[in-house]
Amino acid sequence: MTDSIPLQPVRHKKRVDSRPRAGCCEWLRCCGGGDPRPRTVWLGHPEKRDQRYPRNVINNQKYNFFTFLPGVLFSQFRYFFNFYFLLLACSQFVPEMRLGALYTYWVPLGFVLAVTIVREAVEEIRCYMRDKEVNSQVYSRLTSRGTVKVKSSNIQVGDLILVEKNQRVPADMIFLRTSEKNGSCFLRTDQLDGETDWKLRLPVACTQRLPTAADLLQIRSYVYAEEPNIDIHNFLGTFTREDSDPPISESLSIENTLWAGTVIASGTVVGVVLYTGRELRSVMNTSDPRSKIGLFDLEVNCLTKILFGALVVVSLVMVALQHFAGRWYLQIIRFLLLFSNIIPISLRVNLDMGKMVYSWVIRRDSKIPGTVVRSSTIPEQLGRISYLLTDKTGTLTQNEMVFKRLHLGTVAYGLDSMDEVQSHIFSIYTQQSQEPPTQKGPTVTTKVRRTMSSRVHEAVKAIALCHNVTPVYESNGVTDQAEAEKQFEDSCRVYQASSPDEVALVQWTESVGLTLVGRDQSSMQLRTPGDQILNLTILQVFPFTYESKRMGVIVRVSGPLPRPAPAPPPPLRVLPCPSASSPALSCRVCIRGLITVIQISLMFLRASLPQGIGHLQSPALRTVWMLTGDKLETATCTAKNAHLVTRNQDIHVFRLVTNRGEAHLELNAFRRKHDCALVISGDSLEVCLKYYEYEFMELACQCPAVVCCRCAPTQKAQIVRLLQERTGKLTCAVGDGGNDVSMIQESDCGVGVEGKEGKQASLAADFSITQFKHLGRLLMVHGRNSYKRSAALSQFVIHRSLCISTMQAVFSSVFYFASVPLYQGFLIIGYSTIYTMFPVFSLVLDKDVKSEVAMLYPELYKDLLKGRPLSYKTFLIWVLISIYQGSTIMYGALLLFESEFVHIVAISFTSLILTELLMVALTIQTWHWLMTVAELLSLACYIASLVFLHEFIDVYFIATLSFLWKVSVITLVSCLPLYVLKYLRRRFSPPSYSKLTS
Repeated sequence: MTDSIPLQPVRHKKRVDSRPRAGCCEWLRCCGGGDPRPRTVWLGHPEKRDQRYPRNVINNQKYNFFTFLPGVLFSQFRYFFNFYFLLLACSQFVPEMRLGALYTYWVPLGFVLAVTIVREAVEEIRCYMRDKEVNSQVYSRLTSRGTVKVKSSNIQVGDLILVEKNQRVPADMIFLRTSEKNGSCFLRTDQLDGETDWKLRLPVACTQRLPTAADLLQIRSYVYAEEPNIDIHNFLGTFTREDSDPPISESLSIENTLWAGTVIASGTVVGVVLYTGRELRSVMNTSDPRSKIGLFDLEVNCLTKILFGALVVVSLVMVALQHFAGRWYLQIIRFLLLFSNIIPISLRVNLDMGKMVYSWVIRRDSKIPGTVVRSSTIPEQLGRISYLLTDKTGTLTQNEMVFKRLHLGTVAYGLDSMDEVQSHIFSIYTQQSQEPPTQKGPTVTTKVRRTMSSRVHEAVKAIALCHNVTPVYESNGVTDQAEAEKQFEDSCRVYQASSPDEVALVQWTESVGLTLVGRDQSSMQLRTPGDQILNLTILQVFPFTYESKRMGVIVRVSGPLPRPAPAPPPPLRVLPCPSASSPALSCRVCIRGLITVIQISLMFLRASLPQGIGHLQSPALRTVWMLTGDKLETATCTAKNAHLVTRNQDIHVFRLVTNRGEAHLELNAFRRKHDCALVISGDSLEVCLKYYEYEFMELACQCPAVVCCRCAPTQKAQIVRLLQERTGKLTCAVGDGGNDVSMIQESDCGVGVEGKEGKQASLAADFSITQFKHLGRLLMVHGRNSYKRSAALSQFVIHRSLCISTMQAVFSSVFYFASVPLYQGFLIIGYSTIYTMFPVFSLVLDKDVKSEVAMLYPELYKDLLKGRPLSYKTFLIWVLISIYQGSTIMYGALLLFESEFVHIVAISFTSLILTELLMVALTIQTWHWLMTVAELLSLACYIASLVFLHEFIDVYFIATLSFLWKVSVITLVSCLPLYVLKYLRRRFSPPSYSKLTS
């Protein structure tokens, strides 16, 4: 292996997809808006628009009222055999080409199309109802007539919209006012960027100072905003008020925005709408919904093309043996119609009905409750996934932060010893008041006790102060700043912060005695175990940065602090928070000491990880990719805890690169590593894909696990697309937030998790689960069974059609290559419906191993990745079986018939039906009671219908002993050798699953 990567231009591979791909510019052109451009939006005056804007509607449907029928028909006739049977049915309107009644061709085709149209209609209606629920959400709009109710779909650019706490923001807006006393609000953006950290947003200062929200309509002001784009982390604009003297102009940034799809976490806010509909940031970061065509369906479509080639060859041979006499071209067409059963029209019906059964079984599985199948066309995809791509926050982790351990040098406190911490805090705040002022010379025991209490107190106090948490008081779901906050009611208090880590810290300090009861931008209040309120002034906050990996705060204490006993300074000590007059050096020492304890405390915060992903990181899957918007350290830690990376495995952290040269050097360094997991940031990934797409993907695909942190939604979809193009393997994307929708829709099989980040990903996914650990059973049990069952079903349906086509070929060749059908009318339709349909379709209930065994041995899943259940080899085997059985039945009937042609029909058709029923029994691996019922029911239907088939079969002949022994001999000769071969194969070369079940 060379250590150098040649500097080559990126080789882009043209992507062939089933849907057009459009960026925001193309979208806007379709809407009639032309190229996106900056806009001026007047507050409360949507009529003052300088351009046309799209309606504020969410649409996840594939079709509309006018395109539904043409779209469904086009998608169906895109399949080769559907289009072939359409031509076949149309040819029967030509008298020279007609071979039988029209219903024998149009009824099967019509049934196929009817099943498909009904299924698509049901899915579209469900999708429409989900979209309608979102578009019909009601909001309050400020107007000159007061506050009026308006649906989300009727909101326009320029409207002033009130959004209450826990309500979804309906459109991209500029934040103008808040009801919060501190003049800011928190925003939950997990549906947009996948991060559960709450974001702090600030209103426009000019509008926040207005006495009431109604005054927004009395001022003359506007917002100048940049053109719509996909960047959710940046915004450029200005707010201008013209009626003030002098005019006021404020610059706007991302801190002043409220993007659609986010949720207000505190107070009630007022915003002016900037972007709607397809111009929303969240919509631009998602792709259009598309009809996914499964790899299994494409493989079956390929096999039907091979069958069509065989049909043409057989027809040409028949005409050639006639020496192309007379109107030979019409003879070719008649033979094409005569042997049309080579391509079974019932194949599509059986497979579609099988998919519906698989979907029903998945929904009914009690071990994965709440699972929903939203796309019933691709269940077989679940059984052939090579690359699993998963989000982290809320998907791989439950994102529940718990404070587990406090470490103070030589002493550590765990969950089982937190009561000791509480007693230390209590003693600090109670012994000072109880201690007599004249007491001198405390005992050694008291000194040791108070020294330890002092150390614990200072650590807890530092944790209680160094954060960005704000307590909010609620009463009956409505913020009550007048009463609840005044009394600091514990039952009404809710902590809000930009990180669940910080909330966990503050909740822990509350549990041990120091409670954060109030905070604004300049002060905070702590309540002690003795119900004293400590007032602290915030002088300076040193925010957390990824470079320093720490945070600090300087506060001035207004109220009295407990006086710790004199003691030698501990190894890890937080100095008392200094006043404003403290020297700069002292401040720095204070901050360093404070940060050290915070870092030690944070070391023991862990996310609660469900079981599941560790099981998936088995030989069953090639690689698991974790794509997250979280920071590098958190992503790496999660990968280790979830066993994406084993203990003995190295991790290569891809250095941050900004240009081609740096990317070249880092790729060379990565190339020297072997069998190591890769961790890379979104910025570095973008540079690598820009200059070395092929080389990077080649190296990354060889890694056992890949972690991409700080990934944008479009990057996630890009990675999925590149994996599909570079490897040709199937991908499965798992996520739970709105930022995962593009990735889910781009993948071959999208799975949404209904978690804390809402249902947006779940609604856009092909499959929806309630817990990530359910994914293992969904893939290894239901995916595996669906693929193996469909493979067996499709090949058996082809075998059934090839058998009767072989018999027709033998019959025509014996009778001077005449284009005369062997079976006519109801016999042809009955053969593939009531006589054999139920036993053949019962194969959708078959399984080779129990679900517990499939979960225990992931290697069984790996076997499916090679596509062995449905391959050219298995197809050829079934073709040879069909030719053997068809020839045996037809030649046997010709040899044993006595005097009349109708006897040939009776003997051969009865033997054919019995052979198919026995072959189903031969194929079944695990019997289900419905399979037995289907076999007996089909046989009974055939015997009962013989009475009504006197036009085709001699009823008196079938009651004779001669008929019975001839049929028995022919059936035995056609089936017995295959039973013997099956026994020998299982005896000397058993498949992997049989070794586990024996």
